[in-house]
Amino acid sequence: MTMSETVAPAPLVLDATVLTGAVAEAVLDHALVARADVAIFDVSGPGAVQCLQGILTADVEKPGDGGHVYGAVLTPKGMIVTDLWAWRDPAGATLIVPETGSAALREIFSRTLPPRLARATERRDTELFRVVGPEGVDALVRAGIAVPEPGRVHTAIAGSLSVTIARPAEGASFSADVLVSADHAESLLDRLRTARILTGADTALELARVLAGWPRLGSEIGEKTLPQEVRYDAIGGVSYTKGCYTGQETVARVHFRGHPNRQMVGLIWNGVPDAAASEVFQDDQPRGRVGTVLWLEPVERWIGLAVVRRELAPDRPVLAAGAEAAVVELPFRIDQ
Repeated sequence: MTMSETVAPAPLVLDATVLTGAVAEAVLDHALVARADVAIFDVSGPGAVQCLQGILTADVEKPGDGGHVYGAVLTPKGMIVTDLWAWRDPAGATLIVPETGSAALREIFSRTLPPRLARATERRDTELFRVVGPEGVDALVRAGIAVPEPGRVHTAIAGSLSVTIARPAEGASFSADVLVSADHAESLLDRLRTARILTGADTALELARVLAGWPRLGSEIGEKTLPQEVRYDAIGGVSYTKGCYTGQETVARVHFRGHPNRQMVGLIWNGVPDAAASEVFQDDQPRGRVGTVLWLEPVERWIGLAVVRRELAPDRPVLAAGAEAAVVELPFRIDQ
């Protein structure tokens, strides 16, 4: 399958002044919570689930009420419009969407949701907090918040707070999402701090995302990105057993009859990458683009994610964002 290179912006760069040692330590070894920059949509109505089945790459019907899945909305040619998380409930589903993808999703809803079957309502009075780190689940339990099994979502009462807790399947970049009314957001944070969960900015969520090898809309995911190019098979973002959905023909063809021409990889720099550059070269030939670069203080190295062509030899160094780097498999291992 042949497709043109995505025209990507300069990489998202997170430097040492943003990601302090304490933040990195919490993400790697403990627990941290931060507000996520997302839009939240409730899709309800008698045909809500069936309508979403025709739009999303993920299967939102099979898990039933309380299911929690990751997926994307595609163009008819199979390219990602936005990624998202979907939570099932008796009324339909709640969608957690990157803020950068929300406008496109609103437009798709306006065209594809029949009013008599389903309607999308955007929540304006709630906040979503994302918990990262290997101790995230244990810390939530210490805070008196019951956490569901992986791949599930439920409502919990913590003191006087009513919160919705969504726990992703194993391998995700975060431990749990906590949805709470905006009026009670600070009370929730106070409770989490007492359970020794460090509070931070969404840049900490970016560190967790990169280490886990998950793509970001606008960074690794560009205007012409196919799901398989950014590890959707590995991270469970595509169902190959559900019914038809927009873009399915291209996705299925790549999966069953071939392979994508590009893939997402990790990079570890030997020097300092150039924040204004994004190209990846090998043997003086362009091989892809860098999406995210960040400073990982525990190993004192710059690391990042790039989407590269399959011709790239992963066992040889590359010139990425103007500096030499090694290509590594995802997710990252801290001892790399």
